[in-house]
This record gives sequence, C-alpha cells and structure tokens, in this order.
Amino acid sequence: MEEELVKIKDEYRKQLQHLVSETEIYQFKSRYIGRNGSITHLIKELKNVSPEKRASLGKKVNTLKKDIESSVDEALKRSRELKKKQKILEQELDVTLPGRKSPLGSKHPVTVITDKIVGIFSSLGFEIIEGPEVELDFFNFEALNIPKDHPARDMHDTFYISDEVLLRTHTSPVQIRTMQKTSPPLRIICPGKVYRCDSDVSHTPMFHQLEGLMIDEDISMADLKGVLTILIQQIFDNDTLIRFRPSFFPFTEPSAEVDIQCVMCRGNGCRVCSSTGWLEILGCGMVHPEVFKNVGYDPDKISGFAFGLGIERIAMLKFSINDIRLFFENDLRFLSQF
Repeated sequence: MEEELVKIKDEYRKQLQHLVSETEIYQFKSRYIGRNGSITHLIKELKNVSPEKRASLGKKVNTLKKDIESSVDEALKRSRELKKKQKILEQELDVTLPGRKSPLGSKHPVTVITDKIVGIFSSLGFEIIEGPEVELDFFNFEALNIPKDHPARDMHDTFYISDEVLLRTHTSPVQIRTMQKTSPPLRIICPGKVYRCDSDVSHTPMFHQLEGLMIDEDISMADLKGVLTILIQQIFDNDTLIRFRPSFFPFTEPSAEVDIQCVMCRGNGCRVCSSTGWLEILGCGMVHPEVFKNVGYDPDKISGFAFGLGIERIAMLKFSINDIRLFFENDLRFLSQF
C-alpha cells in the first residue's frame, strides 16, 4: 500500500499540471477521490492492514487526500481565471466610452404638490408640524369631538392595532398635540401619511393629507375663505372658480366643503365631475368649541379655522391623472412626466 501511495503522489501532480478545463479537472478529481477513486479504494483497504501499521498508513492516506483536494481547488481557480481573461479578450471593450446611465424619473407628483402647498403656506407664515403615524384613539377621535359611539367613526375605515391604538386616519391629531403644547396664536400645517381600509381606482390604504389650523382672536370664516382662495388659485390658476358648500364635520362648526370649477371641462359638465361642472377638493370649517375645551383653550376668547385636503386628490386634478394606483407603481414612463 505504501508503494501505491508513492505512485499516486508522483502521478497526480504530473497529470494535474496539464489540465486546463474545469471538466478535465473534475474528471481528475473523481478518478482519485471520487466514490470509486484510487484514494477512496485505499481508505477501504485499510481494514485489511495490520493494526500496527494501520494508524501510520491511515495518516498518510488522509494527508494525500487533502493534498489532492487542495491541488484540485487551486487548479479550478486557475482555470476560471483563465476562462475570464479569455472572455475579456474576446469582447470588444472600449474603455474610453462613457458609462451607461440608469434611466431616471423625476420628482414624484405627490412630492411636487406637497412642496407647492408647503411653499404657499410658508409664504403666509404657517409653520410645518409633523406627528406620529401610529396614534392614540384620544388624539385621532375623542379630542376631535368624535366619541366612541359617534357615527362619524364609520366614515374612517380605521386600521386598529388595539382598542386604544390605531394608524391615524387623518393628520388632525397633530393639531391636537400642538394645541396641547402651545398657546395661541397658532398658524400651522400638518402634511403626512394617513391610513384607511379602502382600495380602488380612487382610494388607497395609505395616502397623503395636509391639514391646516389657524387660531387667534377674532378669526372668522372670511379669513378661512381668503386663505383657501389664495391656495387654490396658486395651485391651479387665478381664473379658477371656487364655491363653499355647507357640510358637517364633528370637529368644525360651521363646516363647509370647497368645490372648484371642473378642471377638465371648465364647468360644461363631463364624466369626471358627473356633469355638474364642479369638483370637491377639501373640507374645512371653524374649529368646534368642544375641541378647544379638550385642549384647554377658552372658546369665548379665541377662535380659529381648520381645513384638510388629500394631496393625491389635488395631484390627480392638477396633472389629469385618472388612476390613483399610478402613484405607487414606480413606472418611469409615468414618473418622468413630472
């Protein structure tokens, strides 16, 4: 067996140095240390060797096996490097060519509209405030004059985490948190993500809202109309017709919904405006006295207005987008238009 070991040791080195392809190297490996290889055969024959020589021979066989495995790995590495170099040489590569740029979109339309609205209100002296998206029931509903048995809760399709914790359904809780920490006068806007159990062509489970709040002495509905008129005319154009319709929200009194003349048909009536010539874009109103009481304000001394709008809604009207799901598909053909 020792003679056979010496013979194999001399043979395998000579044979391996002439092998180039991976196929040949794997065949060589199988011939020596495969299931029926010569080294494997010697390992099986160790049982027939006398106990005095078995340990010594076993050690030599294992050492030779490891040497062959190591040599095979090195040969494979050389073969792959050679193959890579040959492939590079076969390719026409001009290193002076400029690099290929990945296709890029541009600012997302929701970002475009958010930046536009934030810029308008910043010029009017409003401060930008943000708050948590995982919210307490108190801030999302109760402090806004929506108790647990109020039917308005059914309008929100809320994602509840527990009885008292939820994903905020609007950014109004930020207004409550701000009022608790700050004394009037206040002039803030609160942009951010909100969540509702709703999904179709015009609704998504997550969307973006921006709410505004202005509180001081002698704030009136006229102030609200003036601020929103500036907002709408700067987003669309100065010729955009606006109307305020009476409505109901638990946290404002009186409340109103704001419509603009249909941007598609200019008031002539079309499918988008259901032939009315008008499109609803936001809700607003004077802050309800109960909301002031919930945050420790005296409703007899101060007044204020609040409003809220969906940013995707404004973007769809501004850019004539007919499916809200386009905002979330990351299609460069869509995004590059903005």
